[in-house]
Amino acid sequence: MMNRSFEIVDVTLRDGSHSMKHAFTKEQVRETARGLDQAGVNYFEVSHGDGLGGSSLQYGLSKVNELELIEAAAAECSQAKISVLLLPGIGTKKELNEAVKAGANMVRVATHVTEADVAKQHIELGRELGLKTVGFLMMAHMAPIEKLVEQAKLFESYGAEVVYLTDSAGALLPDEVSERITALRNELSCEIGFHGHNNLSMAMANTATAVKAGATYIDGSLRALGAGSGNTQTEVMVAVFEKMGYNTGIDLYKILDVANRWLPNICHAHKRSLVPV
Repeated sequence: MMNRSFEIVDVTLRDGSHSMKHAFTKEQVRETARGLDQAGVNYFEVSHGDGLGGSSLQYGLSKVNELELIEAAAAECSQAKISVLLLPGIGTKKELNEAVKAGANMVRVATHVTEADVAKQHIELGRELGLKTVGFLMMAHMAPIEKLVEQAKLFESYGAEVVYLTDSAGALLPDEVSERITALRNELSCEIGFHGHNNLSMAMANTATAVKAGATYIDGSLRALGAGSGNTQTEVMVAVFEKMGYNTGIDLYKILDVANRWLPNICHAHKRSLVPV
């Protein structure tokens, strides 16, 4: 089996918040965080679906303040680290500072694929705070490869340690993912990430393609909970990569337990299907 060569970031408690109408409770977050930590997930994300500061009439009010959820998740971790998402204009430097006090260790600063320049101060703050700092280029299918590379270089110049190709609309096909990840790998010195959605039922195929092309950070969500048609399914991803000969560092049976034991209870509590539509 290959040495662990990429990091799986679980986004159930952030992207999955869209499916749950931003109504996760502290106990639900604690249970999921505990399970992810015990399964060997090194990073998982906790925020409103639209990131820090997202709880609003415009984006949907959270049932529980996101800082309380971050604190609840951090209290359950023996080795895993908490990530938060920040969209400049929704979240501010103030929210990021508060998230760090609550237990965040990573920030992923997200912009539209053509608007990386609005993230400069937030990425710089992330580095100043000692966070693992990531640039997230959303809606990546909406720009040609040359523009994608140009914007990714801006993120890198601001201090991003990882730059993500983010297929927010689930619109890319594997060959398109391969072309884009390869272009980023060839032009950047930082690490490359991939975040997939399943609108065309291509999330798993695209994620596997991204890893083959050189992505070292990839995202998944338990039971595929997420915006649109959901994300690449974390527990399935672990099984697929194990079958491909990769060592993810995550215990397959423990991650299946998290998805099969705790998550159905969460979905039932919110009267939600396990497959987002």
